[in-house]
Amino acid sequence: MGAFIQNSTRKYFQELLEQADIKTDGCRPWDLKVNNDKFFSRVALEGSLGLGESYMDGWWECDALDIFFYKILRRKIHQKVRISPSVITNAIKSMLFNRQNRKKAHEVGEQHYDAGNDLFARMLDSRMNYSCGYWRDAENLEEAQKAKLEMICRKLMLEPGMKLLDIGCGWGGLVRYAAKNYGVSAVGLTISREQAHLAEQHCAGLPVEIRMQDYREIQEEFDAIVSVGMFEHVGYKNYSTFMDVARRCLREEGLFLLHTIASNTSVRQCDSWFDKYIFPNGMLPSIKQLGDAIEDTFVMEDWHNIGAHYDKTLLAWYANFASSWDELKKDYNERFFRMWRYYLLSLAGGFRARNMQVWQVVLSPEGLDGGYPDFQRTRQSTRQSYGNGEELRN
Repeated sequence: MGAFIQNSTRKYFQELLEQADIKTDGCRPWDLKVNNDKFFSRVALEGSLGLGESYMDGWWECDALDIFFYKILRRKIHQKVRISPSVITNAIKSMLFNRQNRKKAHEVGEQHYDAGNDLFARMLDSRMNYSCGYWRDAENLEEAQKAKLEMICRKLMLEPGMKLLDIGCGWGGLVRYAAKNYGVSAVGLTISREQAHLAEQHCAGLPVEIRMQDYREIQEEFDAIVSVGMFEHVGYKNYSTFMDVARRCLREEGLFLLHTIASNTSVRQCDSWFDKYIFPNGMLPSIKQLGDAIEDTFVMEDWHNIGAHYDKTLLAWYANFASSWDELKKDYNERFFRMWRYYLLSLAGGFRARNMQVWQVVLSPEGLDGGYPDFQRTRQSTRQSYGNGEELRN
């Protein structure tokens, strides 16, 4: 009976994979190579958690994981798979508990962002930006991340003397750039000790303060607020609270730019594998969820989707990570390598399939008189108003 169930499960998944032009034990880079016959039963029982963990355990291989996931997600094969018990358990937890409350907010910092500054320094660009780059005119990761920082500063219409709040400042790349090139002072919040330590070094000598602080605790007033790649950790139960905090801290004439990965549909839980290994308690907002949180709190001035740019960003990160593995493996084992490879390349495939998005949403408290100007047109006047733009030319 056990062999019959195992064979029928294998046949079921093989037929699903063939709908996405993926063969089991095929010879193309995106084909699946099974090393353990229990693989299909494990995925049937554990869903995405079993798929990711079995890859970490070496139960299957795929030379081009990004293409594998692109094909799966583009053909929506994941929607045809029977719901596993782990998905149901995760959904119930997310409904019953606020998994992003103040006590649990530090978990993602301790597990993911404190994984090691050496890892992220080798993987990211020189400013250590850990979010989607802007590749429209860029030829490499360094240029794409610099273009993203410049675009954010222009969208916020920063001017010398302004005070900027960065909620989730990471290693300080944005606040450092804004202080050096736009003459602002800044406060950066993070929940990661490793990030805070390195951000303070990066911003030494600049009017920038880095704090280990939960966003709910901030009380000061700022001319502009930005949050890049942090809203994914807020959770649907706290979206309105987050917006209330931003509104409370933003001056009437100020702007708030929210940069976040987003879901095409409303969800209340994270993917089981990502929740366990990468971003505990993470969650992607939808248009509806974000709109509900913004309503009666802000006026939406601009909504820009740059999600298609994340594919290139993730591939660049993976290339840096893989090329640095000889130096990194003294501190990380082979299972970590497979986990990190799965993380970066599965997301690259997901963004390529447009299964996820990246939004930059510009908000104002009451609506700008005359409307929001084209951020491209603000660039020349802003650069002329402060310094000589030395870093912009480097």
